[in-house]
Amino acid sequence: MSNRIRVNQADPAAFKAMMGLENYLATSGISKKHKELIKIRASQINGCAYCLNMHTIDARKLGETEQRIYTLSAWRDTPFFDEQEQAILALTEEMTLISNHGVSDETYKRAAELFDPAYLSQIIMAVVTINAWNRIAITTLMVPGE
Repeated sequence: MSNRIRVNQADPAAFKAMMGLENYLATSGISKKHKELIKIRASQINGCAYCLNMHTIDARKLGETEQRIYTLSAWRDTPFFDEQEQAILALTEEMTLISNHGVSDETYKRAAELFDPAYLSQIIMAVVTINAWNRIAITTLMVPGE
């Protein structure tokens, strides 16, 4: 067991602020399936076992298939993801790896063509939120099943 802090216990106000983002996303118009794809893909990139465990379980409850979950890290090489999902996954990857080269005009333009500004904002906030959760979970050594 880790001797690192649990943010929700050490600073409940900080945890409440993070939950504010989650609560916003829960009431926004972004589809649950899109949210889970974002959460899984960002967590794969970041190597967050805690979030991968949680969000693959959540995705299955929403009817996500094992095939799509297993091939998510290679989505470009499969026929399993539609045009909107591909745009979401590309944006998720570039935002998560933002220090590599930012978010390309091509990726942003593709997403902006497929989604209205409000939905695109919700996608961006979903990516921001899971990246923050990944960093909290990894830093505090949260493990699946805790």
